[in-house]
Amino acid sequence: MDKEKINELWGKYKDIIPYVFWGIMTTLVNIFSYWLCNSIFKWDIMPATIMAQFLSIVFAYLTNRKWVFHSQASTFKEYASEIASFFAARIGTALLDMAIMFIFAEQMHLNSMVIKILANVVVVIVNYVSSKFWIFKSKDSE
Repeated sequence: MDKEKINELWGKYKDIIPYVFWGIMTTLVNIFSYWLCNSIFKWDIMPATIMAQFLSIVFAYLTNRKWVFHSQASTFKEYASEIASFFAARIGTALLDMAIMFIFAEQMHLNSMVIKILANVVVVIVNYVSSKFWIFKSKDSE
């Protein structure tokens, strides 16, 4: 593959490639945190899910704003808006994750680790869309 083709592909997928990488890292933080709280600390499913979501939301904000969407926030108002939007969206998907865990793991007694992984697939997709088109949209697109 020549350099021009690589540059073309990078230009086309420059947000998606780092998002996938950091999304995988965030998912690992979420799943590891859930496992640690549920299996090691013996927390119930829902408190373990809440803690895992909190830790992964903080991790995701820090990585997404810098390395995925290259935030252009420069004033306190812009930072505050960005943080508020990010956490609002992530709390929404955390609630989605909790609902999936409650229905399929808690109520239907399916394997909680399998359900946690599947829930994360749904959450990652929704998070990308909200980050790309709402939270970290570039100033150029406004």
